[in-house]
Amino acid sequence: MIALFLFRSLAAGLVPWLLKLATRLLARSLNMPEPLLHSTGAFVFAQVQAVENSVGRTLCPFRLARRLLAWCRQAG
Repeated sequence: MIALFLFRSLAAGLVPWLLKLATRLLARSLNMPEPLLHSTGAFVFAQVQAVENSVGRTLCPFRLARRLLAWCRQAG
């Protein structure tokens, strides 16, 4: 029980520190300020999400099955 408490308290303090360190190192390696790195990450996430939603709607298996059935009905 005590070991679990110590592990949780260590992890609770260590995880945010590691995330901040990783962000700082990435910003330095890309030669960007940290706030710009955060803004760029949010922008890229929004763009990827928009593309995934549009492609996902187009390639939805149910929608493709309906189009295939409609095409087969018209051809047959």
